[in-house]
Amino acid sequence: MKATPNTTSEPAVVLLSGGLDSTTVLAIAMSEGFGIHGLSFRYGQRHSLEIAAARRIAQRAGVREHHVVDIDLTLFGGSALTADIPVPKDRDLSPSAASAKEIPITYVPARNTIFLSYALALAEVIGASNIFIGVNALDYSGYPDCRPEYIQAFEKMANLATRAGVEGKTKVLIRTPLISLSKAAIITLGTSIGVDYSDTTSCYDPSPTGEACGRCDACQLRLKGFSEAGLEDPIAYATAPSAAR
Repeated sequence: MKATPNTTSEPAVVLLSGGLDSTTVLAIAMSEGFGIHGLSFRYGQRHSLEIAAARRIAQRAGVREHHVVDIDLTLFGGSALTADIPVPKDRDLSPSAASAKEIPITYVPARNTIFLSYALALAEVIGASNIFIGVNALDYSGYPDCRPEYIQAFEKMANLATRAGVEGKTKVLIRTPLISLSKAAIITLGTSIGVDYSDTTSCYDPSPTGEACGRCDACQLRLKGFSEAGLEDPIAYATAPSAAR
């Protein structure tokens, strides 16, 4: 996914983690002609390799601006991604499994609320109406802040909380183009618009040299998506991966 920076088009904020979903959303926003202001977060996550991935993706896509914001959610912990808690491996994520109905310990408390709040501030400063986020309500590991109800509530709040919204100048839209798609459908869509998934990273517990574990929830969902899409995952895994159940 390569592009020439557009300095005249309408601005939009894209939350860019360096993962599969957010990279697909970036490509969608660019295909709609927006001038992209990417926003990534170094929040103390154990899978901090995603920041380097986000930088590469933003640079190759030719985004107008890319911010990496430092916040420290390890102060609160409460998640296997921000505290000394083991990342679950080999969970049964099939729809009928009890584990698939639980909110997993990899959920970071209030993470999307925090990220969207920063995105809202940036959007107001640059005059953007559109904020893109790659949340998904199907293959999403049970996170409460990936549901449509949450996004609708945040969008309503955003239009009550900003000067532009109160003055009626700009209606903020929280854009979630992947929210009702399966992981396989996301990968198929992204591939059709030129996304290079070799740049992305999804693993919650990568090796020190960056290989994905192939066993955490994120890896399982990613592998299942590529398998169902009939495509080979181009990233490296520490062990030979198998598709999730």
